[in-house]
Amino acid sequence: MSTGSRFTDGGEPAVEGEYYYDTRTGEVHRGPSGSWSHRMGPYPTREAAERALQTARERSEAWDEEERRERGE
Repeated sequence: MSTGSRFTDGGEPAVEGEYYYDTRTGEVHRGPSGSWSHRMGPYPTREAAERALQTARERSEAWDEEERRERGE
């Protein structure tokens, strides 16, 4: 399997000891693996990586609510 990009979504070097969530397979990997386009992370723990989609959904909902407040809705 290709290791893919060695950078996080933020452009920093990916760290081997941290955890990543693969959106294609639903698996958590220690260290970057697979394509960056299917990888979320890094996360400090396996448990945090397992909750990656839930965390992303909660943040998105909070941002949507913030935008509604800013628009006065």
